[in-house]
Amino acid sequence: MKVLRQIVESFIFALHAASVNRLRTFLSLLGITIGIFAIISVLTVIDSLERNVRNSLQSLGNNVVYVQKWPWMPPEGEEYAWWKFMNRPQPTYKEYETIERKVKGAEAFAFLFGSRLQPTYKNASVSDAAVLCATHSYDQIRSFEITKGRYFSVLEANQGKALAIIGIDVATQLFGKEDPLGKMIKIGRNRVTVIGVFNREGKTMLGDESIDKVVLVPALYGRTFVELRRANPTIMIKALPNIPTDEVMDEVKMILRAERRIRPLEEDSFALNQLSQLSQGLDKIFGIINIAGIIIGGFSILVGGFGIANIMFVSVKERTNMIGVQKALGAKQYFILLQFLYESVILSIVGGGIGLFLVFIGAISISSPAFEISVSLRNVITGLSISAAIGIISGFIPAYTASKLDPVEAINAKV
Repeated sequence: MKVLRQIVESFIFALHAASVNRLRTFLSLLGITIGIFAIISVLTVIDSLERNVRNSLQSLGNNVVYVQKWPWMPPEGEEYAWWKFMNRPQPTYKEYETIERKVKGAEAFAFLFGSRLQPTYKNASVSDAAVLCATHSYDQIRSFEITKGRYFSVLEANQGKALAIIGIDVATQLFGKEDPLGKMIKIGRNRVTVIGVFNREGKTMLGDESIDKVVLVPALYGRTFVELRRANPTIMIKALPNIPTDEVMDEVKMILRAERRIRPLEEDSFALNQLSQLSQGLDKIFGIINIAGIIIGGFSILVGGFGIANIMFVSVKERTNMIGVQKALGAKQYFILLQFLYESVILSIVGGGIGLFLVFIGAISISSPAFEISVSLRNVITGLSISAAIGIISGFIPAYTASKLDPVEAINAKV
């Protein structure tokens, strides 16, 4: 109980010293506040950037294999051999039908290709819209919601009906407040009937992947006016929940090699892409960015730590006589040590708290639907932990110096 009482008294002394020397306290808080604000701001922006990118990638599907001409990432340890990839043939609709018929480990298949033809209605047009042409099962692979109307039926998709589902931005620019359902729009020289409107998805970090400026039509209808050779067609295969994606990739690889008559020692003339390839690349990229951010913010923390250490040495110097009196009255070394250490830690944590508060205000001010910024609990704990650690490190030597003072010399010292 005696030790606990002395610890509490040390804490009270520290609070009193911090409240009495307000200017010094303010300067100490300012240094650590700037330091914590800098490092947590950097970590928050990096975390938010990573979260937004990964959320955007989720629309591609975690268990989806993409058969394409171009690989998303080069093989590990190799360069991106674009001169080889550019001579590869594009995936074909016949290959899609073969894969759909032969692959056993998948639950959904889709053939997808696109164009930049402008959709128009009367005198209105959308210059930056994308026309996507997809087979019926596309809705089982790409996640989206339809706020008005409906999706294609299997019969409509298989017959290649001239129908379209449009994004909310396309609907707004073409029709304004008018109901688009049942209206006919033109895509190039072709007329299609609008049967649905996608729910707003918002801008994503991937830009073109947003469904808001898309016109979706059945693939068999799209083939009548889109040149597949220039449309970058993709075959999408969604694995069954209990089947590893790698197994589906192996199965698709064997089928495609046989379909294209590729000899055993020849390289694949196609790319099998999946989300994990991008995720691994992102892990490396954001790992490097995090390290760079910590180093940059660390310099600010270092400056704040030196500021606290300097002010604590001044505090010890100013209170030398009082330390001598306390020791003459029987104060133990750890009592003096804790007294100054508490003061240093309190200053650091309060300064860190103010820095975190400023980060919260900044995140709320600049966050937007396109790029959401939020301070995670991990970063709050990191900020407070760094503050406490800086307080202990910066204040230990001044506190230890104060605890070792000789009582007689301290009382007689001229401050």
